[in-house]
Amino acid sequence: MAISSSIQAQQTLSDPRWQQVVVRDAQADGSFFYSVKTTGVYCRPSCGARQARPENVAFHATIAAAEAAGFRPCKRCKPNQAALADIYAEKIALACRLIDAAETSPSLTQLAEHAGLSRFHFHRVFKAVTGLTPKAYVAAHKAQRLRQQLDVNMKVTDAIYEAGYGSSSRFYEASSQALGMQPTQYVQGGKQVQIHFAVAQCSLGAVLVARSAKGVCAISMGDDAGLLLNALQDRFPAAVLIGGDADFEAMIASVLAFIESPKLGLNLPLDIQGTVFQRRVWQALREIPSGETVTYSMLAERIGMPKAVRAVASACAANTLAVAIPCHRVIRQDGSLSGYRWGVVRKQALLTKEAAD
Repeated sequence: MAISSSIQAQQTLSDPRWQQVVVRDAQADGSFFYSVKTTGVYCRPSCGARQARPENVAFHATIAAAEAAGFRPCKRCKPNQAALADIYAEKIALACRLIDAAETSPSLTQLAEHAGLSRFHFHRVFKAVTGLTPKAYVAAHKAQRLRQQLDVNMKVTDAIYEAGYGSSSRFYEASSQALGMQPTQYVQGGKQVQIHFAVAQCSLGAVLVARSAKGVCAISMGDDAGLLLNALQDRFPAAVLIGGDADFEAMIASVLAFIESPKLGLNLPLDIQGTVFQRRVWQALREIPSGETVTYSMLAERIGMPKAVRAVASACAANTLAVAIPCHRVIRQDGSLSGYRWGVVRKQALLTKEAAD
């Protein structure tokens, strides 16, 4: 018995997948398909075709189900072919591997040609996939290689050239950004570098905030303020640690206010130091809105590396800037909470505050 148009329309409107079709949600692509009986085609949720009337729409879990029902693939969104986002992600992944393997950093033109895209389009797609511009990715890769070379006690000058910097003068112009300090200070564990810090109490326990000349380099939480300070000293064993002054007290106050009321936001200069991959993950974390969560697999997909779920989890665990880089917004596939550097109880408390804000 045929279903009336009004009943079919109501069924479509009450289905949560319909809203994903209305907003053309690209993240829903692959999770289902929808067909339009008046045109005889089936589409991805993100299809840019004119919106169909709800009474003409049906949903299908797979391509096979849609075609078994007698529908053909839409010529606009081509649901039976690889998604454009997946194609771009693969192109950018290949470009990243090219950068990682090259002794001399390839130019934007070379990278674009390798990907088969124009310079402008490649630049835009690269940033959308990785969260970094090609220039920033290359700089982060050089900094990572430099840290690796310095960590094995290579001479600073040799390490600079091994990392891919064309000249020492060019490197020293950007050394503080690459290492957070001068290279000789990095080798000496932060010797003569001044790190300002302060510790305060909030509803989640003790909070330590530390700042280098570049920006906030640590936000940590725990039950014991002394242990937090010890951990900071371990990171910068030769640095000069200075207790917070009046200006710094205002900075930690803004962190505490954000923890208690996330809607206030947190806008602080950050001294982010990590590998290229970690920086990509951390940038993606900063783009998760307050009150929302993603799974580790979703986060891996957002950086264009869907198979790197374990590496993504490791990058989250390596984050030393609690709440500023919100790794607490990442959960397991089943919705449960996984390990958190500062304790699962604090992770749940942060999510609860954000959901209620």
